[in-house]
Amino acid sequence: MCGSGDGAGEAVQRVIEGELMLLEPRVRASRRLAAELLDAEFTEVGKSGRHWDRTSMLAELATMDASSGAAGPEAEAGKTGPGRGRVRVSDMVGRLLAPDLVHLTYATEVDGTRARRSSLWRRGADGTWRIYYHQGTPVP
Repeated sequence: MCGSGDGAGEAVQRVIEGELMLLEPRVRASRRLAAELLDAEFTEVGKSGRHWDRTSMLAELATMDASSGAAGPEAEAGKTGPGRGRVRVSDMVGRLLAPDLVHLTYATEVDGTRARRSSLWRRGADGTWRIYYHQGTPVP
């Protein structure tokens, strides 16, 4: 779903593509690829309540399990590695809040672990969309 107005659909689509890329193992394993998607002022409140900034997220992202969250979807001890299932994304909705700001909400599930997620993406002066804020909330 997209906000109204010219260009809203294109902006939301680009942001959705970026969010989904952040859940891909190849992107998470590459500090360079992940850095291209994280805003310089990126912050996250993970589903455990832990706070992340861009530096800490990039340092840990390659070892994280996509089920844990973010841009960053944060990982929980013992839940990383090839034995984990693939992340399932559902109910993704995007809204253009301002010309350079998109809000996404969606749900994830991996091996029965569910979370609701919310991300804010902003467009930089170079026209590139980057994730600015992410929050994950566990679903009981």
